[in-house]
Amino acid sequence: MKRRTAREKALQALFQIDISEADPKEAILHVLEEERGDDYLSTLVSGVVEHKSEIDEMIKEHLEKWTIERIAPVDRNLLRLAVYELVYMKEEVPANVVIDEAIEIAKVFGDEHASRFINGVLSKIKQQTEQQ
Repeated sequence: MKRRTAREKALQALFQIDISEADPKEAILHVLEEERGDDYLSTLVSGVVEHKSEIDEMIKEHLEKWTIERIAPVDRNLLRLAVYELVYMKEEVPANVVIDEAIEIAKVFGDEHASRFINGVLSKIKQQTEQQ
Protein backbone atom coordinates (compact mmCIF):
# COMPACT_ATOMS: atom_id res chain seq x y z
CA MET A 1 0.00 0.00 0.00
CA LYS A 2 1.33 3.44 -0.90
CA ARG A 3 1.80 5.89 1.94
CA ARG A 4 -0.81 8.26 0.51
CA THR A 5 -3.34 5.43 0.56
CA ALA A 6 -2.28 4.49 4.10
CA ARG A 7 -2.78 8.11 5.19
CA GLU A 8 -6.22 8.27 3.57
CA LYS A 9 -7.28 5.00 5.19
CA ALA A 10 -5.84 6.18 8.53
CA LEU A 11 -7.90 9.37 8.23
CA GLN A 12 -11.04 7.32 7.61
CA ALA A 13 -10.30 5.07 10.60
CA LEU A 14 -9.55 8.06 12.86
CA PHE A 15 -12.79 9.68 11.75
CA GLN A 16 -14.71 6.53 12.80
CA ILE A 17 -12.89 6.42 16.13
CA ASP A 18 -13.59 10.12 16.74
CA ILE A 19 -17.26 10.09 15.74
CA SER A 20 -18.47 6.69 16.93
CA GLU A 21 -15.74 5.75 19.43
CA ALA A 22 -14.94 2.66 17.38
CA ASP A 23 -12.18 0.34 18.50
CA PRO A 24 -8.99 1.27 16.58
CA LYS A 25 -8.39 -2.28 15.32
CA GLU A 26 -11.99 -2.63 14.15
CA ALA A 27 -11.85 0.80 12.47
CA ILE A 28 -8.73 -0.25 10.56
CA LEU A 29 -10.35 -3.52 9.47
CA HIS A 30 -13.43 -1.63 8.35
CA VAL A 31 -11.51 0.82 6.14
CA LEU A 32 -9.34 -1.93 4.64
CA GLU A 33 -12.43 -3.54 3.06
CA GLU A 34 -10.86 -6.95 2.51
CA GLU A 35 -7.45 -5.45 1.57
CA ARG A 36 -4.32 -6.67 3.27
CA GLY A 37 -3.26 -4.80 6.38
CA ASP A 38 -0.50 -2.21 6.26
CA ASP A 39 2.10 -1.47 8.94
CA TYR A 40 2.22 2.25 8.16
CA LEU A 41 -1.57 2.54 8.42
CA SER A 42 -1.56 0.71 11.77
CA THR A 43 1.32 2.84 13.07
CA LEU A 44 -0.50 6.06 12.14
CA VAL A 45 -3.80 5.08 13.74
CA SER A 46 -2.34 3.62 16.92
CA GLY A 47 0.10 6.53 17.24
CA VAL A 48 -2.61 9.17 16.95
CA VAL A 49 -4.86 7.30 19.40
CA GLU A 50 -1.99 6.88 21.88
CA HIS A 51 -0.84 10.53 21.70
CA LYS A 52 -4.21 12.19 21.05
CA SER A 53 -4.20 14.48 24.09
CA GLU A 54 -0.69 15.83 23.38
CA ILE A 55 -1.49 16.23 19.68
CA ASP A 56 -4.74 18.06 20.46
CA GLU A 57 -2.89 20.43 22.79
CA MET A 58 -0.41 21.28 20.02
CA ILE A 59 -3.26 21.94 17.61
CA LYS A 60 -5.10 24.12 20.16
CA GLU A 61 -1.99 26.26 20.65
CA HIS A 62 -2.03 27.18 16.96
CA LEU A 63 -5.72 27.87 16.39
CA GLU A 64 -6.81 31.46 16.04
CA LYS A 65 -10.45 32.22 16.89
CA TRP A 66 -11.28 28.50 16.77
CA THR A 67 -11.68 25.67 19.22
CA ILE A 68 -10.65 22.15 18.33
CA GLU A 69 -14.25 20.99 18.86
CA ARG A 70 -15.45 23.48 16.24
CA ILE A 71 -13.14 22.16 13.51
CA ALA A 72 -14.88 19.85 11.03
CA PRO A 73 -14.27 16.22 12.08
CA VAL A 74 -12.43 15.39 8.85
CA ASP A 75 -10.12 18.39 9.23
CA ARG A 76 -9.58 17.72 12.94
CA ASN A 77 -8.53 14.14 12.29
CA LEU A 78 -6.36 15.09 9.33
CA LEU A 79 -4.57 17.61 11.57
CA ARG A 80 -4.09 14.93 14.22
CA LEU A 81 -2.67 12.54 11.65
CA ALA A 82 -0.26 15.11 10.22
CA VAL A 83 0.84 16.38 13.64
CA TYR A 84 1.59 12.79 14.66
CA GLU A 85 3.83 12.42 11.61
CA LEU A 86 5.46 15.84 12.15
CA VAL A 87 6.27 15.21 15.80
CA TYR A 88 6.63 11.47 16.29
CA MET A 89 7.86 10.37 12.87
CA LYS A 90 10.10 13.29 11.96
CA GLU A 91 13.12 11.00 11.50
CA GLU A 92 11.21 8.96 8.94
CA VAL A 93 9.15 11.53 7.02
CA PRO A 94 10.30 15.06 6.10
CA ALA A 95 8.03 17.82 7.43
CA ASN A 96 7.37 19.28 3.98
CA VAL A 97 6.20 15.89 2.73
CA VAL A 98 3.81 15.56 5.69
CA ILE A 99 2.34 19.01 5.04
CA ASP A 100 2.05 18.48 1.26
CA GLU A 101 0.33 15.14 1.78
CA ALA A 102 -2.10 16.63 4.32
CA ILE A 103 -2.97 19.45 1.92
CA GLU A 104 -3.62 17.03 -0.93
CA ILE A 105 -5.77 14.78 1.26
CA ALA A 106 -7.68 17.84 2.51
CA LYS A 107 -8.51 18.71 -1.12
CA VAL A 108 -10.09 15.27 -1.52
CA PHE A 109 -11.87 14.86 1.82
CA GLY A 110 -12.42 18.43 3.06
CA ASP A 111 -14.32 21.46 1.83
CA GLU A 112 -12.84 24.16 -0.42
CA HIS A 113 -11.23 25.99 2.53
CA ALA A 114 -9.82 22.94 4.28
CA SER A 115 -6.47 22.80 2.50
CA ARG A 116 -5.59 26.42 3.37
CA PHE A 117 -6.66 25.93 6.98
CA ILE A 118 -4.67 22.69 7.30
CA ASN A 119 -1.62 24.32 5.71
CA GLY A 120 -1.76 27.29 8.09
CA VAL A 121 -2.00 25.23 11.26
CA LEU A 122 0.61 22.67 10.20
CA SER A 123 3.08 25.33 9.08
CA LYS A 124 2.94 26.89 12.56
CA ILE A 125 3.42 23.51 14.23
CA LYS A 126 6.33 22.73 11.90
CA GLN A 127 8.01 26.01 12.90
CA GLN A 128 7.51 25.24 16.57
CA THR A 129 8.94 21.72 16.26
CA GLU A 130 11.97 22.97 14.33
CA GLN A 131 12.75 25.47 17.10
CA GLN A 132 12.76 22.80 19.81
